[in-house]
Amino acid sequence: MYIFTNDYAEGAHPAILQKMLDTNFEQQTGYGEDQYSIAAKKAIRKEIGNPHASIYFIATGTLTNQLAISCLLKSHEAVISAKSGHIQVHETGAIESLGNRIIPVETTDGKIRPEDIIKICHAHTLRPHVVKPRLVYITNATEIGSIYYKEELIALAACCKENNLLLYMDGARMGNALMATDNDLTLQDMSRLTDAFYIGGTKNGALLGEALIFNDPETYPEFDYLLKQKGALQAKGRLLGIQFLELFTDNLYYELADHANKMAMKIRHTFKEKGYEFLLESTTNQVFPILPNRVIETLRTNYSFLEWAKVDRDKTAVRIVTSWATPESIVYEFIRAIPH
Repeated sequence: MYIFTNDYAEGAHPAILQKMLDTNFEQQTGYGEDQYSIAAKKAIRKEIGNPHASIYFIATGTLTNQLAISCLLKSHEAVISAKSGHIQVHETGAIESLGNRIIPVETTDGKIRPEDIIKICHAHTLRPHVVKPRLVYITNATEIGSIYYKEELIALAACCKENNLLLYMDGARMGNALMATDNDLTLQDMSRLTDAFYIGGTKNGALLGEALIFNDPETYPEFDYLLKQKGALQAKGRLLGIQFLELFTDNLYYELADHANKMAMKIRHTFKEKGYEFLLESTTNQVFPILPNRVIETLRTNYSFLEWAKVDRDKTAVRIVTSWATPESIVYEFIRAIPH
């Protein structure tokens, strides 16, 4: 059985494991003050073109979103998110458990647009009886494989500025977005156009970990207190720092995401070649073919993937996800198993 259910089924890239082994008996300062965490932050600041950014390494994506959003909002302030957004669908109410409401936006491609933001702002003007929209949450790549283009992100940033809103980007699959064949954004653009964002390691070769970035260090200068208070400041912070230092050495972060995307595109091309339709277009590592139920059962014999949306009585859209470590040999086996 091979898993196409998610992009973190494997452990970590061998170079990361080797670096952790090689440095295992070195004594280092704790709580992220070690030389590797410091070097990793320096490498990321260089990559995003922002020498002043505040960077924090956090173990998981859900915790990163929860801590980042909660620190940026007062209790009466709300988050605007696509209805398919991760904080809305797959984080068990983590954001709302701390008192901040999520206002969902209906969208067919997982992306929020300025007109969505303006509509929500206009609908929440009955002060003080309704929550106050204050932060726009976006993901890149989105949960359905789409990506934001530079023109779209510029428009979002301008809209947020005009309406006194913060712009926060969930980058769990940032690498896949950056390495998409039609992408025109860079990490420098993310740093310039958002208030905060994170670079995901868990889904791109790390054992665990996300790098949260406040582009202006004055956005929340006491975030370290919150990390400690919420149990997110790791004593052995080196374990996260080493991973991100390795990922941003010799372009490893980009190479791993590129591999995942290429494996997904091989699968997508085969489905298309055999006449299957798709729920939506994607150029990242998620593929959403619409398959007859009998085909799904045949493929399930040896491969695991998610049933995403029922199309009609006989057809279902599935989600197939490739990872940084998906073997090309398994992809070819899977391709051969797809019936006409």
